[in-house]
Amino acid sequence: MPATPQPPNPNLRTDQNRQQNPQQPNRLGFGWGWLIAFGVLLVVNIIITNVLSSNNGSTITIPYTEFKQQVTTGNVESITVTGDQIQGTTRVEITAPGGGTRSKQFQTVVPSFANPTTAGQNGAGDNLEALLEQYKVQVTAQEPSSNTLLTILLSFGPTILLIGGFVLLSRYAARASGGAGILGFGKSTARVISEGDRPSTTFADVAGIDDAKEELTEVVDFLREPQKYTRLGGTVPKGVLLVGAPGTGKTLLARAVAGEAKVPFLSISASEFVEAIVGIGAARVRDLFKQARSLAPSIVFIDELDAVGRSRASQVRIGGHDEQEQTLNQILTEMDGFDSREGVIVIAATNRADVLDEALLRPGRFDRRVYVSAPDRAGRAAILRVHVRGVKLDTDVDLDAIAQQTTGLVGADLRNLVNEAALLAASRNHESVSQADFGDALEKVQLGTERHIAQSADDRERIAYHEAGHALLGLLIPGSDPVRRVSIVPRGKSLGATIQAPVDDRSNYPEDYLRARITSALGGRAAEQIVYGVVTTGAESDLQQVTSIAYQMVTRFGMSDKVGPINFGDTDGQNPLSAQRTYSDATAQLVDSEVRRIIDECIENGKRLLTEHRGQLDDLVAALLVEDTLDQARILEVTGLAVQPTRPGVTV
Repeated sequence: MPATPQPPNPNLRTDQNRQQNPQQPNRLGFGWGWLIAFGVLLVVNIIITNVLSSNNGSTITIPYTEFKQQVTTGNVESITVTGDQIQGTTRVEITAPGGGTRSKQFQTVVPSFANPTTAGQNGAGDNLEALLEQYKVQVTAQEPSSNTLLTILLSFGPTILLIGGFVLLSRYAARASGGAGILGFGKSTARVISEGDRPSTTFADVAGIDDAKEELTEVVDFLREPQKYTRLGGTVPKGVLLVGAPGTGKTLLARAVAGEAKVPFLSISASEFVEAIVGIGAARVRDLFKQARSLAPSIVFIDELDAVGRSRASQVRIGGHDEQEQTLNQILTEMDGFDSREGVIVIAATNRADVLDEALLRPGRFDRRVYVSAPDRAGRAAILRVHVRGVKLDTDVDLDAIAQQTTGLVGADLRNLVNEAALLAASRNHESVSQADFGDALEKVQLGTERHIAQSADDRERIAYHEAGHALLGLLIPGSDPVRRVSIVPRGKSLGATIQAPVDDRSNYPEDYLRARITSALGGRAAEQIVYGVVTTGAESDLQQVTSIAYQMVTRFGMSDKVGPINFGDTDGQNPLSAQRTYSDATAQLVDSEVRRIIDECIENGKRLLTEHRGQLDDLVAALLVEDTLDQARILEVTGLAVQPTRPGVTV
């Protein structure tokens, strides 16, 4: 299937403070030594008491009934009575219950009804004293020992330990949270990055997003030289909102600001504001901005702002304010409550700007919105050069060619690509990372890990025709994205893959290009119909892609004469198939018929082209069955075709 290119505060304790005052003791409330000594003494006392109060290892425990039987047989020589416990010696060794250990030393417990000091006086019990006298057993009585320390420890020890642990936890939490009290409730958890521990990331490490970097460079410059910007009466924005898809480098930009700005940098994730106790989030917001003002000039960075900044109008509430709304209200209040001349700038990042509350986006709060978009070809090459700094590359590696094949990938994807290529080269015992390693790594990143599954010869042939159909149409249709690679090696969820990537990034898509995308995506199904007369389930993802493109052509781009130049699609560019319908049933039927017409025309065109070039289709299949994977040069060699030139009207 073809891949789709798509601040000083007395409450703050930082490492810097500790370096400036090395004599400051690093300890909690009361000394650790006292706590450790107390614990050790408690454990030692309990162990010694247990050892001294225990019997030697040769003593066996027997039932009281067995004890009486041994007395009546004359086998008991002497006993020592301590409370209700009896320890004694027999003339002949006896066996412990259940067999095994034999010993002359035994112990047992006297039931309350047979207490030797009371039995026989009130008619109760079994008159153990008379029984012992009858069989001439030597009896020694002892007072029960009273270990006052042990009693106190066993009675109050757990409570003392619990209270001590609670106090210790409270003091530790207060220290860790800057004196906020137990568990730091109401204290901001923001990480304060000061002069001593500023991250090493700078704008030199940010590539491919030059527009966003330029706007943030202006913010850093203002914090360094505010008079430069205020001398004419202007003010710097209070807030800067970074908007972009995941992985485009929003957090990296914030880290670069921390590395470039010579001011304190407070970093926190929006989700850290919200706790189980109502009001904690608002308290933490207040404390965060209090810290920022005391450290001014400073920068506050809030990551994933949508965690607390979602629109209040779109949420269902059952009475009162919830924690998220209170936190959002406090953020709005705090941003209104400080002047930009104080030198506090708030930077926030989100990939869901569409769900943010309108009050956050109005002037005076997040005045400036910086869109961090996916990099273009030159940007991807620049990003690759940053990530390969520590990688040993072979002489054949062409980063520009790799950038050309990675349309749609963002900074995080490219970093992962470089890492996968390095790991792959290491697993192959290469001395350096080659272009082939990057090619295989790109397949792994885009399609998944190679799967080793058993396939019959017929299955491999059918898959080869399917992928060859994609590849051949990609070569035959003018304006199509060039075919970079075709493979019948199972990866991820697919049994084969055809990778197409444009020569340059496209920002405007003409109708014939979209039709070429549809036709090429249907090439696998068309080839199966021509060769076998039946189709398989292998075209499922192709059909999903085709349906999405066709519906967008009709409902968003006005590429249907019957429906006309009307936009019925979603406004945020998401999948039109999941968007709420905004048109009538009659229009829906017309849309469906036009989508069907476009797809039918494309697949018929694909069948015609494959039929006319059946020989080249068969040659491509034969090569695939032998080599499994063909690169662009090999594909052109096998088919004898050349890369189609860009058609007039196709914007590149």
